[in-house]
Amino acid sequence: MNLRVLIPFFDTSAQGWSSEARWLRWLTFLWLLLGLTVLFSASYAVADADRGDGLYYFKVQILWILVGLVGFNLVVHSPLRYIVGVADWFLVVILGLILVTALPGVGTSVNGATRWLFLGSFQIQPSELIKPFLVLQSARIFGQWDRLKRGTRVLWLGIFGLVLIGILLQPNLSTTALCGMLLWLVALAAGLPYSYMGGTALAGVCLAVLSVSFRSYQRRRILSFLNPWADATGDGYQLVQSLLAVGSGGSWGSGFGLSQQKLFYLPIQYTDFIFAVFAEEFGFVGCSMLMLMLIAYATLALRVAMKAQNSVYRLIAIGVMVLMVGQSLLNIGVATGALPTTGLPLPLFSYGGSSMISSLVSAGLLIRVARESNEAKVVHLDDHRPQGKGRSVSKAT
Repeated sequence: MNLRVLIPFFDTSAQGWSSEARWLRWLTFLWLLLGLTVLFSASYAVADADRGDGLYYFKVQILWILVGLVGFNLVVHSPLRYIVGVADWFLVVILGLILVTALPGVGTSVNGATRWLFLGSFQIQPSELIKPFLVLQSARIFGQWDRLKRGTRVLWLGIFGLVLIGILLQPNLSTTALCGMLLWLVALAAGLPYSYMGGTALAGVCLAVLSVSFRSYQRRRILSFLNPWADATGDGYQLVQSLLAVGSGGSWGSGFGLSQQKLFYLPIQYTDFIFAVFAEEFGFVGCSMLMLMLIAYATLALRVAMKAQNSVYRLIAIGVMVLMVGQSLLNIGVATGALPTTGLPLPLFSYGGSSMISSLVSAGLLIRVARESNEAKVVHLDDHRPQGKGRSVSKAT
């Protein structure tokens, strides 16, 4: 493989890609650049206070982006049949890492949740890394549902269920809900019977209710979401500060770097609530442009899905769209008070290596589907011409 393809801006092969693949590629880079810019502003003050270096989180994020871009380009330049073929192994290995976090003394706890592992000097979050492989394997299973044996179906449904239970036990209700919705929507797009879909939806709701029933802090989050001002200095503090940031943005925003809420008022302003900083600095106009970008990304993803002739590849495109755009809308919904407070990062915006790698690999999968759905097929006519020169024609698919 030419090493230049691992450097995205020097990858000249992109000139021959389909229009959808090229547009998705540049939208991904635009999304990434915008996220890095906002992270610089959102993290500078807290990094300077906590680390003595205002650029600390910014520099670490760049390192993770470089790692993620390698994965992005490997996926973009690898045949999907190979990627889908190894997805099950990656999913099982990462599932093992998720379960390992529950072992005493192994997982790293932050704010009462044990979601992280240290591999040497690096900290990873397996529940983030598993997302693109959950897309791949769910597309593979549900896309071939009618051709699979009953035992294979039961096995993989059990593994998917174990993934959700493992994440829920960390505890991480928001990521569990996202992964559950991802699996459900991919299965719905695959055309599974409505009786199955209704039963799994009911089971998911019951599981969420049980989790909330046994964890008081999750109940408090839901109650504070309904009326955050009732306890503005307690459970409703995060949402109140986020709403103040969003409201302070007005039409045009306070200007880049001029957010006031990021100055130790808004908690975790460079991860889960980074959108609030963006809204304060860029205002309603900036938020509208971001929403238009997400709409454009979703529209291109749907075009790619409709053009894909392979049912598994079609479901991969739909799964990536749900993962990237759906998670973004959930994060924005939390920051604006439309949804209960959760711990979902904003893809390609929020600080975090695992989230960044997961998002870039997912974006690479969508571009790869776009490439394979539109590449030309060469039909040789030699066998049909007993005399004369053989010719070949290409037909765009």
